[in-house]
Amino acid sequence: MFYIGCHLSVAEGYAAMGSRALAIGANTFQFFTKNPRGRSSGNLPSPDDVNSFCMILKENGMKAPLAHAPYTYNPCSKDVEIREYTKRAMGEELRFLESIPGAMYNFHPGCHVGQGVAVGIDHISDMLCEIMWEGMGTTVLLETMSGKGTELGRNFEELAAVIDKLTPTLREHVGVCLDTCHVHDGGYPLASDPEAVLMEFDKVVGRKYLKAVHMNDSKNEMGSSKDRHERLGEGKVPLEVMAYLINHPWLKEIPFYLETPCDLDGYAEEIKLLKELKL
Repeated sequence: MFYIGCHLSVAEGYAAMGSRALAIGANTFQFFTKNPRGRSSGNLPSPDDVNSFCMILKENGMKAPLAHAPYTYNPCSKDVEIREYTKRAMGEELRFLESIPGAMYNFHPGCHVGQGVAVGIDHISDMLCEIMWEGMGTTVLLETMSGKGTELGRNFEELAAVIDKLTPTLREHVGVCLDTCHVHDGGYPLASDPEAVLMEFDKVVGRKYLKAVHMNDSKNEMGSSKDRHERLGEGKVPLEVMAYLINHPWLKEIPFYLETPCDLDGYAEEIKLLKELKL
């Protein structure tokens, strides 16, 4: 099954998101758990809204969504208060997501702010060990990053180091979301040799941990570390690379999520385009 969707707003509720996804031809989607740039707690949906949403997923054969943590979370911050806020908020969101069978939860590893990569990795793995639990239903994903400033996750080795520090029972519930723009901007030759990038991921992290793909073109040259998304086929990553990825045997059951600068009509066009490129 080819699972393709985009980022949608949660403002009108969860059932509304499911219906909106269907209307644009998607069979999965991503959403922010709360304001991506704020620190408000956000309001959890009503049980009725969640039940209606889960029914939409089941009746239409949709893959459970990917919940994206806000950008304000920083699990490896130098500031203890920010780390504690991040841990508390992410823990609450993971407990809520247990009400949506099969959901995944994606977060940016954060910035170590001068503490060093090793300290940052320790902070992230320590937090995950506190907020995750054996037998949980939600899969937690670390996202590949472009390498701005002191961002962690700028290379596969840093993500692998976080995963390796988790206990084996927790590793069963973690994975990686590969962002095509971030990987390209971070210096990997995705635009010219996507197979080499996938092979490197398998060597360093392990293909079993590749659980989702953010499908984004980039406005920048490889290695720019700028993280500026572009619509498919209009940036520096050829459309042929996107076609290669959605047809790669490793990625047959992995969901793809568009985060391109589009409105709903634009997302509908890109979803239609990718379906046409799927062999």
